[in-house]
Amino acid sequence: MSQKTKIVILGGGESGVGTALLAQAKGYDVFVSDKGKIKEKYKNVLINIGVDWEEEKHSEVRILQADLVMKSPGIPDSVPLVKLLKKEGVPVVSEIEFASKFTNATLVGITGSNGKTTTAVLTHHILKQALNVGLAGNIGDSFAKQVLEYDYENYVLEISSFQLDGIVDFKPEIAVLTNITPDHLDRYEYQFEKYIDSKFRIVLNQTKMDYLIYDADDEVIVNWLANNTIESQLLPFSLTKKIENGAYLENENIVITIDNDKIIMPSNKLTLEGKHNLKNAMAASTVAHLLKIRKQTIRESLENFQGVEHRLEHVLKINKVQYINDSKATNVNATYYALESMETPTVWIVGGTDKGNEYKELFQFINEKVKAIICLGVDNAKLLENFGNMVDVITETQSMSEAVKMAYKLAEPGDSVLLSPACASFDLFESYEDRGRQFKDAVRKL
Repeated sequence: MSQKTKIVILGGGESGVGTALLAQAKGYDVFVSDKGKIKEKYKNVLINIGVDWEEEKHSEVRILQADLVMKSPGIPDSVPLVKLLKKEGVPVVSEIEFASKFTNATLVGITGSNGKTTTAVLTHHILKQALNVGLAGNIGDSFAKQVLEYDYENYVLEISSFQLDGIVDFKPEIAVLTNITPDHLDRYEYQFEKYIDSKFRIVLNQTKMDYLIYDADDEVIVNWLANNTIESQLLPFSLTKKIENGAYLENENIVITIDNDKIIMPSNKLTLEGKHNLKNAMAASTVAHLLKIRKQTIRESLENFQGVEHRLEHVLKINKVQYINDSKATNVNATYYALESMETPTVWIVGGTDKGNEYKELFQFINEKVKAIICLGVDNAKLLENFGNMVDVITETQSMSEAVKMAYKLAEPGDSVLLSPACASFDLFESYEDRGRQFKDAVRKL
C-alpha cells in the first residue's frame, strides 16, 4: 500500500474547508493550519470528517513535510512560511487549481478589477435556465466543495488575482476579463504591471479551442494583448466601436456575433443601471451565446435579473432621500462607476483600508454631484487631503451608525446617501459584506 499524499491547507475558511472535504474524499492525508481562529461552523465540519487541524499557529515542521500545500487567497506569497515552502520545492497552489483536477466540467472563469461578481452572478443566472451549472470561486460555496457534492457539468467561477497567482494547469474553456484598474497594489509590490500579469494568468493554459471575452474599451487590456501572444480566440465587447466577432452597441441594441451567428437584443430593458452594467451584460450574454443558450432565454434573463447585494443596492427611501449600499466598491474604479451613475446631489460615505489608491479620477464627479463627504475609517488623512477643498462639508467618524446618522442630518429631500468606500473594509469591519449589512441595519433604524 503506497503512502497517502500529504496535503496541508493554510487557512481554515471557505476555500480551505472545501479543499479539506474534497482532498479527504479523494484519499489524501489532510492537515488544516490557520494562523488565526477558525470559525465555529468550519471547525465543526473538520471535526465531523475527522480531519486534523490547528488554529492560532502554524506548526512549521509538520507543514514542511507536505507533498502539496493549498493556501487561502488571503495569505500573501510574501509571508515567510510560503517563501520557505517554495524554497523547499513544495508546490503551493490555490483552491481552484486543486479542485479543477477533479472535474471534467466546462469552466467559465471570470476575473477583472470590477464587475466580476455581477458578471458571474448574471452569467450563472442566464445559464441555469438551460444548463446544469454551479457558481463558485470567490463567491458562495467553495469550488472544491461543489465539485465533491454536485459535480456540475458547467461552472461559472469568479476568480481573483490572488487565486490566479496559485494556478499551474487550471484552464477555463471560456475566460472573461471585465477590466483592469489599479487594485490590491499592496500585494504586488505597488507595481501595476505585476497585477496586470496576474490577471492575464487566466489565459495561461488556454488553447486555440478556448475563448477570451474582454473589454475592448479598456486600454490596459488592449495594450497587454498587443504586446503579448496568447492562443485563445478573442471575443471583445465595446460600447464605442463596432465589433466583428464579439459584442457591441448599435442604436440602443446589444449586437453579439460569433462565427457569423448574430443575436440582437434591446439594451433599454436591462434591470441593471449604468454603462458598466451594459458591459457586464454584454460579457455574460457572449458566454451564453457561446454555450448555445437561446436568444429568448438570454433576453428574458437580462430583463428579470435582480443584481448583487452590496453593489449599488437601493436600500430604502426615507424622507425622499434614497440610501444606496455599494459596500462592494473596495477600490477607486468601482466607486467611479457608482458616482458616475448618481443622478441626484449625493452625500458620500467613503474610507477604510487604502490599498495605494489614486483618487484623481473621482474629482470630476465630486465637483459635479457630491455635496458632503463622510470619512469612515481608522485613518482618514489621505481622504481629507484629497477632498478637503472640494466640498463644503467633510467629516470623520469611526462607526457605521454614526456615519448614517450624520448622513441623515446632511441629506435633503431629493438627495441620495451613497456608501461607496473605494477602500477595503478590514480596519473597522470583518468584510465588505459586514460593512454593507451594518449600513443597511443603521438605515433601517433611522
